[in-house]
Amino acid sequence: MKITTIGIDLAKNVFQAHGVNEHGKTEKKKQLKRGQVAEFFANLPPCLIGMEACGSAHYWARKLEGFGHTVKLIAPQFVKPYVKTNKNDAADAEAICEAVARPNMRFVPIKTDSSNCTSRRHRDRRGDDPSSISSSVLEVLRGSQASTRVRCGHVDASAR
Repeated sequence: MKITTIGIDLAKNVFQAHGVNEHGKTEKKKQLKRGQVAEFFANLPPCLIGMEACGSAHYWARKLEGFGHTVKLIAPQFVKPYVKTNKNDAADAEAICEAVARPNMRFVPIKTDSSNCTSRRHRDRRGDDPSSISSSVLEVLRGSQASTRVRCGHVDASAR
C-alpha cells in the first residue's frame, strides 16, 4: 500500500518517522539520522507530512515541500493528547501522524527563511545589554543556527 501520511519527530541527530496508508494502517516506522532525512523523503511519492513546530521544523518543512510533499506544523500542545504510551520518539511520531490527519486541527504557518532570521534578530535585541545574555540562551541560538545550516545573511561554511 501507498503511504499517505507521515508524522516525523525532530531531534538533534536522530529523527523518527511513522507512516500510514489511506486506511490509517501503519506502513512504515523508520529511524533516520539527520543526513538521511532528505534522501528518504526525496524517494517517497508526495504525501502529507506532519511535525511539531519548533526551531528547526520550519527549515525541514521548506526542504520537504521542495520535494513535492504537503507539510503541516502542529503546536506541541495539540500533539500531546494523541500520545498513547510513554513519551518517546516513536510514540511522538505516531501521535504527530494521527494529529496531522484530524480535520479540525490547527496548524502553525511555515516561516520563510527571511522571517525566521528576522524573528531571531528580534529575540537577540530584546536584551538590554548583549553581554548579559546567558550562556544557555547563546547555546539555544547556536543550536537553531546549526539546525537550519544557514546563518542569517550568509551560508554557513560547514553546510557545504
